[in-house]
Amino acid sequence: MYTKFSLSGYHFNGPLLAGLLLGLCTLISEGGCSHVPYPDSPQWRNGRFENPPDWPRFPTVREFLRWIATRPRSFPDFAPRVVENDGQRLREERKRPSVTWIGHATLLVQGGGVSVLTDPIFSQRISGIYSRFAAPGVALAKLPPIDAVVISHNHRDHLDEASVKALGPRVHFVVPLGLAAWFRQRGLTVVTELDWWQTTEITTAAGHKAQITLVPAQHWSRRGLTDDRATLWGGYVLALGGVRVYFAGDTGYPAAFKEIGRRFANLDYALLPIGAYEPRWFMCPQHISPEDAARAFHDLGARHLIPMHYATFRLSDEPMDEPPRLLQQALGKDIDHLIELAIGETHWQVGTPPFSDLRP
Repeated sequence: MYTKFSLSGYHFNGPLLAGLLLGLCTLISEGGCSHVPYPDSPQWRNGRFENPPDWPRFPTVREFLRWIATRPRSFPDFAPRVVENDGQRLREERKRPSVTWIGHATLLVQGGGVSVLTDPIFSQRISGIYSRFAAPGVALAKLPPIDAVVISHNHRDHLDEASVKALGPRVHFVVPLGLAAWFRQRGLTVVTELDWWQTTEITTAAGHKAQITLVPAQHWSRRGLTDDRATLWGGYVLALGGVRVYFAGDTGYPAAFKEIGRRFANLDYALLPIGAYEPRWFMCPQHISPEDAARAFHDLGARHLIPMHYATFRLSDEPMDEPPRLLQQALGKDIDHLIELAIGETHWQVGTPPFSDLRP
């Protein structure tokens, strides 16, 4: 038996209301950041960061409440594919290009002696609400030394405070505009902010180099109740060890996939999200579906597609085992370019092309 509550005409069962209230309490507890102006950024408009005006609009608060009120009450059991990975080979072969899926949007990209981690989340839960279906594919303590971490945006399933603190103050964090202050307040002072299309170069203690460019994504940001879009969001193009890797973070479609593919030809890997897409009327502007991922892969012109952002947390309403099946169907003849990793699995590049930097 579920107890129901009414809010503005919507009826919430007890567990859903509890989850909503817990999420609101989490927002209140951290609080929002003050809006620092960024007049030199084309994305800064009307006192906050914005997507281009011709991209789809985001759902309203009323539409969010409608989604919460109508979510399924229960879901089928699910267990993701997992392979054991103790990290030893990753620690020993840092020069060989590789991509390891740790879970959700957390991937380890290595090459040329450089190790880059994307959107690290090693915690068991997000905001105390969403629990992992599988432990991280490589334990944080088993990772090779991390040279750089890229953060796509400040949502809690992509910016996990406990995880970035555990990585420590020596790691170089690369973040979108507005996020550096959050890191510095937590003693993480080696941080570089980027606007869309800006590039930074990192150099490891051993002299190995990598180039990191923030590229557009069709998304948004909020950490507290008063900081809606006070910080930017985006994806990244990484150049290290002779390969180019595109990491999308969170994004809707059409975003800037064609422009990214034009500016950064010969992408070796596109790390694209394929989960958290239902219901489409609510998720479409902010999360691509598997079918959108197939279109984005074609727009990018990349050699290989590695799907991510699924099978780790239940964030939306689609069956947890559905995203890879729909992606395979949508790819059609391009399925030979798909590299579908299990959590913990590593793809090792066979052969390394000559190094080229990110300049067109």
